[in-house]
Amino acid sequence: MEGLSITKLLVIGALIVLLFGTNKLRSLGGDLGAAIKGFKKAMNGDEPTAQKTQTEEPVAPQVTERKD
Repeated sequence: MEGLSITKLLVIGALIVLLFGTNKLRSLGGDLGAAIKGFKKAMNGDEPTAQKTQTEEPVAPQVTERKD
């Protein structure tokens, strides 16, 4: 056995297309792309909020006097 050749990969690809169909594979690819895009957006979105919270000054609680 010499490993995976181009012809073996083509046969495996053809079997996958026959089993699932092109529409199912197309929707699966779109879903996977959207998931990766959302993950990258979430990863980039965390950095500015972390920097923002570090630069903000903490707010001291206001103390009110009670008249009894």
